[in-house]
Amino acid sequence: MLSKKALTIIFTCFLITGCTDFFMICSLHPFYLEKQVVLCPGVEGSWSARPLMPKSVDEKSDVWLKADTLFVWKIERYISRTDQKTSMGKDTTIVNPMNFYEVKLMSTSPDSLQYSFKMVLFRIRNVLYADFTPRDHLIFTGSRVTRESYFPVHTLAKLKYNSDHMNISWLGAEYMKEMIEKKRVRVNYHWVESAKRLLLTGTSEQLSGMIERYAGEPRFIDWENQQAMLQLNRIKN
Repeated sequence: MLSKKALTIIFTCFLITGCTDFFMICSLHPFYLEKQVVLCPGVEGSWSARPLMPKSVDEKSDVWLKADTLFVWKIERYISRTDQKTSMGKDTTIVNPMNFYEVKLMSTSPDSLQYSFKMVLFRIRNVLYADFTPRDHLIFTGSRVTRESYFPVHTLAKLKYNSDHMNISWLGAEYMKEMIEKKRVRVNYHWVESAKRLLLTGTSEQLSGMIERYAGEPRFIDWENQQAMLQLNRIKN
């Protein structure tokens, strides 16, 4: 069990590295179990992004930043490559496709920063969800202290896709806070008063159980009424 002081330190790192805008709920642990992970080749490719406006938010609300909607979203299954020597002493590369995807936000400008995320797809009650965690923050590469202090967090999204477009809706921080306060869901969390922010601390078993019980019911979670929603449109060559 993490102490209050330790959680506060971790949350300070979160403010620096990931969930800084408070639109998405963040979790210390993954939202899925390994047995729920799936592969969906149809999500791979290059996509442009445009915001989707929820019913409860004014159209003038500014949720997304420049890179989210102006950069190209390139999604590929992650391939691990390990260099090693054979029994004969020759160099060889072991190629191992992993059960998750790398999402890169890429600019057409060669000197622009590139953002990279790990996206794990999983199904619960035949509904497709995505667990996002940051993989690279290039701005941190010049600081050893910052890199060593970096804690990745998890965000949860519901995903719908076809050959031409993909809708992604992230579970909102305020939405989750309201559900907890009204006792609509039960999950371990920590409230960091100094940051006025909720951090989910439940285990993956508890989180996936919450999704199984509540996430498929619009009366509990209205996925079309979240603040952070995007439509990705496939870029055809």
